[in-house]
Amino acid sequence: MVQERLQKLIAGSGICSRRQAETLLREGQVQVNGCVAQLGEQADPERDQISIAGQPLAPAPAPLTLLLHKPPGVLCTCHDPQGRPTVLDLLPDQWRRLAGLHPVGRLDAASRGALLLSNDGDLTLRLTHPRYGHRKTYRVWVGGHPSAATLHTWRQGVPLDGVASAPVDVRPLQHSRHATLLEVTMHEGRNRQIRRTADLLGHPVRDLLRVAIGSVALGQLAEGHWRRIDPSSLT
Repeated sequence: MVQERLQKLIAGSGICSRRQAETLLREGQVQVNGCVAQLGEQADPERDQISIAGQPLAPAPAPLTLLLHKPPGVLCTCHDPQGRPTVLDLLPDQWRRLAGLHPVGRLDAASRGALLLSNDGDLTLRLTHPRYGHRKTYRVWVGGHPSAATLHTWRQGVPLDGVASAPVDVRPLQHSRHATLLEVTMHEGRNRQIRRTADLLGHPVRDLLRVAIGSVALGQLAEGHWRRIDPSSLT
């Protein structure tokens, strides 16, 4: 195995994030072959003895990536101090306890649909960093009937908190008496972006379902259920 930066190896073992691993290195809590390691140092976990605070570094768990159909009312976090249900509560015990398994990105508590969970830190970075611009597709019921001019404004990217938003693909799919179903496709994911934009345009969200992340579609996956996916399919 080739050498890798220690903070990457530590994060890959599921102990903590890369940023927390960097803190451990700065504090002198990481040793390689009995010597205190420095930030930026590399090691080969198959040849070098790596320890943290005197405890051997556990081997990285086997990679696991899941597609979950998140129900409304479930939080996108690994633990909630108030005891509310989280996405990990929906998984089998053996995966719930798997070191490093975490939600990749977020859906707010009221929203539902496609959510990835993974223990692969590199995959998380690739899917969440703005520079990669991965596509996400939503079906959104909004109140009223947005005009052509309103939809044009939405497509241009509505500024939020004084910061410009990237262009968005928005097209109407269906109308009811008092609401409209829109398909919204985005390449960025700011906090509650769809809900906040819809509110600003005067058509508040009534229901929000994420139907696809990149080329991985929710399909017939039922609420609260999951399936394993191949990360290479996330194009």
